[in-house]
Amino acid sequence: MPMKLDHETCYRAVQARDRRFDGRFFTAVLTTKIYCRPICPAPTPKRENCIFLPCAAAAHEKGFRPCLRCRPEISPGLFAQVEGAVVSRALNLIAEGALDHGKVADLAEQVGVGDRHLRRLFTEHLGASPLAVAQTRRILFAKQLIDETSLSMTDVAMAAGFMSIRRFNEVMQKTYQRSPRELRRIHIAENPENAPTPAEITLRLPFSPPYHWSALVRFLLPRAIPGVEAVGSDFYCRTICLDGLHGMVEVRPVEGQNHLLAKIRFPSVGAIAPIVERLRRLFDLNANTAEIAAHLERDPLLRERVAALLGLRVPGAWDSFELAVRAILGQQISVAAATKLAGRLAETYGEPLKLDTPIETSLRFVFPKPEVLAIADLSQLGLTRARAKAISSLAAAVAEGQLHNFPSLESAVQTLCKLPGIGEWTAHYIAMRALREPDAFPATDLGLRRSLSPDNPLTKAQLLEMAQSWRPWRAYAAMYLWLSEGLAEILH
Repeated sequence: MPMKLDHETCYRAVQARDRRFDGRFFTAVLTTKIYCRPICPAPTPKRENCIFLPCAAAAHEKGFRPCLRCRPEISPGLFAQVEGAVVSRALNLIAEGALDHGKVADLAEQVGVGDRHLRRLFTEHLGASPLAVAQTRRILFAKQLIDETSLSMTDVAMAAGFMSIRRFNEVMQKTYQRSPRELRRIHIAENPENAPTPAEITLRLPFSPPYHWSALVRFLLPRAIPGVEAVGSDFYCRTICLDGLHGMVEVRPVEGQNHLLAKIRFPSVGAIAPIVERLRRLFDLNANTAEIAAHLERDPLLRERVAALLGLRVPGAWDSFELAVRAILGQQISVAAATKLAGRLAETYGEPLKLDTPIETSLRFVFPKPEVLAIADLSQLGLTRARAKAISSLAAAVAEGQLHNFPSLESAVQTLCKLPGIGEWTAHYIAMRALREPDAFPATDLGLRRSLSPDNPLTKAQLLEMAQSWRPWRAYAAMYLWLSEGLAEILH
């Protein structure tokens, strides 16, 4: 259910500028027609002049303008994870640009509901229509690009998903009552250090605290594909390929700040928004970990584990196909062995990394395309015949567009399990990390069954019954169990 916005509670949070509420709601001020984050440094408006809204799109739809002081565009919860599975999937598709050119009816069909029902769900959960959400995303992302990059306004418009520079100028002028160039001048004048410098694009990726970075990289480090990914205690770096173009991304934590810092090196500005969205999913930045932890710690079996790993995320994936291949490679062998095979696969069938401006890096390949692996002779890599067939079949299905936009977790698992070599564990693991299903749960996993009963592992049925109270966050419960038991480095 959507967050219940109690007026008195929200107003006290605004008075205190309580960072725990940043991203949980926005304050719309009736007298100024401006909406702000709860932590806005401006003088607190009078109680009777405030209304509180669940997301920026709701404020935009009601005619309020974003505040230039607290910058709603870098709020950690612009379109935070909601419990409604249909709305969550629709939000993911909107972030990928589903409404940049398509219609709401097409979006509704992709998530398995009717047009009218989808609109009703958006109003119920977000207080805004799907089109308002898409428009607000474009506007606020454009504002972030204006402030944090040296991109030309034409490139900003293209990167944010506007159809024309004229439309971009009109919308930004109407929203901020200033032209895009005036917005950039204001931002630089307030602090000369804000002046963007030409190089790779650097952007903030906000999140709702806490964020357990060390637990995340502890999971990703042993799985980093040689030549494609590099992971350290304070960075994640990888090669990327979109529409045939190559690039690199690097993400680092920022001490004492509620955002990660992403450096993006890519030749097409039109890909910036999709790249940012993929990074947000990879690092699970839309999760409200405080809410998830509060739910899971009600179970005495998880309470200590949750307390020890506050801010734990479910590591996502840059690319669903890549993650699915990596999951198949990891079946019945150690993480180290699977990582070695993945590196061999990338070196043999991946394209050599091609950058417009060469830089010194140990990363040399982009991960192989589905079309390539669908026809490749994978037996030469040392794979078993069954595993090679599983990857080839998966690659063929992806290349033919058979695995796209599942309407539910159950549908995803059933469809994946129909492919050769993919069983229930692999399907749920893919759903957890690649499809961002928060309730995916590989109940057949031996590590999970042992974590709660080391001497006498639970049966699948026993574990599923125990996990009922963890819904709808069973994927997070699985991560708490794997990491608290030290299983993440030796399994999966």
